[in-house]
Amino acid sequence: MPELSYEAIADGLNVCTSQWHRFGTDAVLLAEFSAYRRKERVCDLGTGCGIIPMLMQRKDAPQEIYGVDIQPEAIDQMRRGMAASTGIRSRMHPVCADLKTLWEGAPLGQLDLVTCNPPYKAYQAGLESQLTAQKIARHEVLCNIGDICLAAKKLLRFGGRLCICNRPERLADCIAAMRSQGIEPKRLQFVAKAADAAPWLFLLEGRSGGKPFLNVLPLRIIADGNAVTTRLTLEEYCEKPNL
Repeated sequence: MPELSYEAIADGLNVCTSQWHRFGTDAVLLAEFSAYRRKERVCDLGTGCGIIPMLMQRKDAPQEIYGVDIQPEAIDQMRRGMAASTGIRSRMHPVCADLKTLWEGAPLGQLDLVTCNPPYKAYQAGLESQLTAQKIARHEVLCNIGDICLAAKKLLRFGGRLCICNRPERLADCIAAMRSQGIEPKRLQFVAKAADAAPWLFLLEGRSGGKPFLNVLPLRIIADGNAVTTRLTLEEYCEKPNL
Protein backbone atom coordinates (compact mmCIF):
# COMPACT_ATOMS: atom_id res chain seq x y z
CA MET A 1 0.00 0.00 0.00
CA PRO A 2 1.23 3.52 -0.74
CA GLU A 3 1.39 6.19 1.95
CA LEU A 4 -2.08 7.43 2.88
CA SER A 5 -3.20 10.92 3.79
CA TYR A 6 -6.53 12.59 4.51
CA GLU A 7 -7.96 15.61 2.70
CA ALA A 8 -10.68 17.59 4.46
CA ILE A 9 -13.31 18.64 1.91
CA ALA A 10 -15.74 19.99 4.52
CA ASP A 11 -16.28 19.89 8.27
CA GLY A 12 -16.62 16.24 9.21
CA LEU A 13 -15.76 14.94 5.73
CA ASN A 14 -12.31 13.51 5.06
CA VAL A 15 -11.18 11.74 1.89
CA CYS A 16 -8.39 9.17 2.16
CA THR A 17 -5.93 9.78 -0.68
CA SER A 18 -2.71 8.19 -1.90
CA GLN A 19 -0.33 8.27 -4.85
CA TRP A 20 -2.50 5.58 -6.44
CA HIS A 21 -5.96 6.97 -5.74
CA ARG A 22 -6.46 10.71 -5.42
CA PHE A 23 -8.60 13.33 -7.12
CA GLY A 24 -8.54 16.58 -9.03
CA THR A 25 -10.67 19.34 -10.45
CA ASP A 26 -12.59 17.07 -12.82
CA ALA A 27 -14.13 15.06 -9.97
CA VAL A 28 -15.26 18.22 -8.18
CA LEU A 29 -16.81 19.60 -11.36
CA LEU A 30 -18.54 16.30 -12.15
CA ALA A 31 -20.09 16.07 -8.69
CA GLU A 32 -21.53 19.56 -9.09
CA PHE A 33 -22.62 19.03 -12.72
CA SER A 34 -24.52 15.86 -11.82
CA ALA A 35 -27.10 17.99 -9.97
CA TYR A 36 -27.76 15.12 -7.55
CA ARG A 37 -30.90 15.35 -5.42
CA ARG A 38 -31.72 14.42 -1.86
CA LYS A 39 -34.20 11.63 -2.65
CA GLU A 40 -32.05 9.95 -5.31
CA ARG A 41 -30.23 6.64 -5.31
CA VAL A 42 -26.81 7.00 -6.92
CA CYS A 43 -23.86 4.90 -8.11
CA ASP A 44 -20.37 6.21 -8.85
CA LEU A 45 -18.51 3.84 -11.18
CA GLY A 46 -14.72 3.74 -10.90
CA THR A 47 -15.01 5.65 -7.66
CA GLY A 48 -11.30 5.51 -6.72
CA CYS A 49 -10.91 6.99 -3.24
CA GLY A 50 -14.64 7.72 -3.16
CA ILE A 51 -14.31 11.44 -3.79
CA ILE A 52 -17.59 11.89 -5.68
CA PRO A 53 -19.73 10.04 -3.10
CA MET A 54 -17.97 12.04 -0.37
CA LEU A 55 -18.50 15.37 -2.14
CA MET A 56 -22.19 14.52 -2.37
CA GLN A 57 -22.35 14.42 1.43
CA ARG A 58 -21.77 18.13 1.73
CA LYS A 59 -25.22 19.40 0.81
CA ASP A 60 -28.56 17.79 -0.10
CA ALA A 61 -26.94 14.36 0.08
CA PRO A 62 -28.68 11.58 -1.89
CA GLN A 63 -30.40 8.98 0.25
CA GLU A 64 -28.14 6.15 -0.97
CA ILE A 65 -24.82 5.93 -2.85
CA TYR A 66 -22.84 2.98 -4.21
CA GLY A 67 -19.13 3.54 -4.84
CA VAL A 68 -17.82 0.86 -7.21
CA ASP A 69 -14.20 0.13 -8.13
CA ILE A 70 -12.39 -2.97 -9.35
CA GLN A 71 -9.28 -2.18 -7.27
CA PRO A 72 -9.41 -3.35 -3.62
CA GLU A 73 -6.97 -0.62 -2.56
CA ALA A 74 -9.36 2.06 -3.83
CA ILE A 75 -12.30 0.60 -1.93
CA ASP A 76 -10.13 0.32 1.18
CA GLN A 77 -9.35 4.04 0.88
CA MET A 78 -13.04 4.86 0.47
CA ARG A 79 -13.84 2.88 3.63
CA ARG A 80 -11.03 4.61 5.53
CA GLY A 81 -12.35 8.02 4.46
CA MET A 82 -15.84 7.07 5.62
CA ALA A 83 -14.47 5.86 8.96
CA ALA A 84 -12.61 9.16 9.41
CA SER A 85 -15.73 11.24 8.66
CA THR A 86 -18.61 12.28 10.90
CA GLY A 87 -20.65 14.21 8.35
CA ILE A 88 -21.92 11.34 6.16
CA ARG A 89 -25.64 11.70 5.50
CA SER A 90 -26.25 8.96 2.91
CA ARG A 91 -26.34 5.20 3.11
CA MET A 92 -22.97 4.55 1.49
CA HIS A 93 -21.91 1.21 0.03
CA PRO A 94 -18.27 0.70 -1.02
CA VAL A 95 -18.30 -2.13 -3.57
CA CYS A 96 -15.26 -3.90 -5.00
CA ALA A 97 -16.52 -5.17 -8.34
CA ASP A 98 -15.92 -5.15 -12.08
CA LEU A 99 -18.40 -2.75 -13.67
CA LYS A 100 -18.54 -5.03 -16.72
CA THR A 101 -20.24 -7.73 -14.63
CA LEU A 102 -21.46 -5.58 -11.70
CA TRP A 103 -22.04 -7.46 -8.45
CA GLU A 104 -24.47 -9.86 -6.84
CA GLY A 105 -27.47 -7.95 -5.56
CA ALA A 106 -26.74 -4.84 -7.67
CA PRO A 107 -29.82 -2.54 -7.83
CA LEU A 108 -30.53 -3.18 -11.50
CA GLY A 109 -33.00 -0.76 -13.04
CA GLN A 110 -33.45 1.07 -9.75
CA LEU A 111 -31.02 3.99 -9.68
CA ASP A 112 -31.72 7.63 -10.45
CA LEU A 113 -28.16 8.70 -11.22
CA VAL A 114 -24.89 7.08 -12.27
CA THR A 115 -21.68 9.10 -12.34
CA CYS A 116 -18.30 8.16 -13.75
CA ASN A 117 -14.98 9.93 -14.15
CA PRO A 118 -13.64 7.37 -16.66
CA PRO A 119 -10.20 6.61 -18.08
CA TYR A 120 -9.65 9.38 -20.63
CA LYS A 121 -7.23 7.67 -23.00
CA ALA A 122 -8.22 4.91 -25.39
CA TYR A 123 -6.32 1.65 -24.96
CA GLN A 124 -2.69 2.01 -26.11
CA ALA A 125 -3.20 5.70 -26.91
CA GLY A 126 -0.46 7.98 -25.60
CA LEU A 127 2.20 7.15 -23.05
CA GLU A 128 1.02 4.69 -20.43
CA SER A 129 2.01 5.14 -16.79
CA GLN A 130 4.26 2.53 -15.20
CA LEU A 131 2.12 2.49 -12.05
CA THR A 132 -0.68 -0.05 -12.46
CA ALA A 133 -3.31 1.92 -10.55
CA GLN A 134 -2.57 5.05 -12.57
CA LYS A 135 -2.66 3.08 -15.84
CA ILE A 136 -6.11 1.74 -14.92
CA ALA A 137 -7.32 5.24 -14.06
CA ARG A 138 -5.94 6.91 -17.21
CA HIS A 139 -6.18 4.27 -19.95
CA GLU A 140 -9.02 1.99 -21.05
CA VAL A 141 -7.19 -1.19 -20.06
CA LEU A 142 -9.93 -2.76 -17.90
CA CYS A 143 -13.01 -1.00 -19.26
CA ASN A 144 -13.94 1.48 -21.95
CA ILE A 145 -16.67 4.05 -22.41
CA GLY A 146 -18.91 1.43 -23.98
CA ASP A 147 -18.61 -0.78 -20.89
CA ILE A 148 -19.44 2.19 -18.66
CA CYS A 149 -22.57 3.08 -20.63
CA LEU A 150 -23.72 -0.55 -20.63
CA ALA A 151 -23.28 -0.78 -16.85
CA ALA A 152 -25.15 2.50 -16.39
CA LYS A 153 -27.99 1.27 -18.59
CA LYS A 154 -28.35 -1.83 -16.41
CA LEU A 155 -28.42 0.22 -13.20
CA LEU A 156 -30.62 3.15 -14.23
CA ARG A 157 -34.38 3.27 -14.08
CA PHE A 158 -36.19 4.64 -17.14
CA GLY A 159 -35.48 8.37 -17.13
CA GLY A 160 -32.42 7.98 -14.92
CA ARG A 161 -29.29 9.99 -15.71
CA LEU A 162 -25.67 9.15 -16.53
CA CYS A 163 -23.15 11.95 -15.94
CA ILE A 164 -19.55 11.64 -17.12
CA CYS A 165 -16.55 13.83 -17.86
CA ASN A 166 -13.82 13.31 -20.43
CA ARG A 167 -11.40 15.06 -22.75
CA PRO A 168 -12.90 16.91 -25.75
CA GLU A 169 -11.26 14.56 -28.26
CA ARG A 170 -13.42 11.73 -26.84
CA LEU A 171 -16.75 13.55 -27.18
CA ALA A 172 -17.89 11.68 -30.29
CA ASP A 173 -16.96 8.34 -28.68
CA CYS A 174 -18.95 9.18 -25.55
CA ILE A 175 -22.06 10.32 -27.40
CA ALA A 176 -21.96 7.22 -29.61
CA ALA A 177 -21.53 4.93 -26.60
CA MET A 178 -24.44 6.53 -24.75
CA ARG A 179 -26.77 6.30 -27.73
CA SER A 180 -25.83 2.67 -28.35
CA GLN A 181 -27.37 1.88 -24.94
CA GLY A 182 -30.45 4.06 -25.32
CA ILE A 183 -29.02 6.84 -23.15
CA GLU A 184 -29.69 10.12 -24.93
CA PRO A 185 -27.21 13.00 -24.40
CA LYS A 186 -29.17 15.90 -22.91
CA ARG A 187 -26.69 18.36 -21.33
CA LEU A 188 -23.14 19.28 -22.38
CA GLN A 189 -20.68 21.75 -20.89
CA PHE A 190 -17.09 22.45 -21.92
CA VAL A 191 -14.49 23.57 -19.37
CA ALA A 192 -11.51 25.78 -20.27
CA LYS A 193 -8.71 27.57 -18.42
CA ALA A 194 -9.54 30.89 -20.11
CA ALA A 195 -12.23 32.29 -22.37
CA ASP A 196 -9.88 32.21 -25.38
CA ALA A 197 -8.38 28.78 -24.58
CA ALA A 198 -9.43 25.45 -26.05
CA PRO A 199 -11.48 23.35 -23.59
CA TRP A 200 -9.57 20.69 -21.65
CA LEU A 201 -12.66 18.89 -20.33
CA PHE A 202 -16.31 18.32 -21.07
CA LEU A 203 -19.18 17.30 -18.80
CA LEU A 204 -22.00 15.28 -20.36
CA GLU A 205 -25.36 14.11 -19.04
CA GLY A 206 -27.45 11.45 -20.76
CA ARG A 207 -30.94 10.27 -19.89
CA SER A 208 -32.03 6.65 -20.19
CA GLY A 209 -34.88 6.51 -22.69
CA GLY A 210 -34.69 10.26 -23.34
CA LYS A 211 -35.69 11.94 -26.58
CA PRO A 212 -33.07 13.70 -28.76
CA PHE A 213 -32.34 17.25 -27.61
CA LEU A 214 -28.90 18.41 -26.49
CA ASN A 215 -28.63 21.53 -24.34
CA VAL A 216 -25.14 23.04 -24.64
CA LEU A 217 -24.39 25.11 -21.53
CA PRO A 218 -22.14 28.19 -21.42
CA LEU A 219 -18.38 27.59 -21.30
CA ARG A 220 -17.08 27.03 -17.77
CA ILE A 221 -13.83 28.88 -16.96
CA ILE A 222 -11.54 27.20 -14.43
CA ALA A 223 -8.07 28.70 -14.28
CA ASP A 224 -6.27 25.58 -13.05
CA GLY A 225 -7.27 22.47 -14.92
CA ASN A 226 -4.90 20.14 -13.12
CA ALA A 227 -5.44 20.48 -9.38
CA VAL A 228 -7.95 21.64 -6.82
CA THR A 229 -7.48 23.16 -3.39
CA THR A 230 -9.26 20.37 -1.59
CA ARG A 231 -9.95 22.25 1.64
CA LEU A 232 -12.31 24.64 -0.12
CA THR A 233 -15.97 23.80 0.09
CA LEU A 234 -17.63 22.91 -3.20
CA GLU A 235 -19.56 26.20 -3.30
CA GLU A 236 -16.42 28.22 -2.58
CA TYR A 237 -14.48 26.37 -5.24
CA CYS A 238 -17.14 26.83 -7.89
CA GLU A 239 -17.42 30.53 -7.11
CA LYS A 240 -13.66 31.13 -7.48
CA PRO A 241 -12.35 30.58 -11.03
CA ASN A 242 -8.78 31.63 -10.18
CA LEU A 243 -7.57 28.87 -7.86
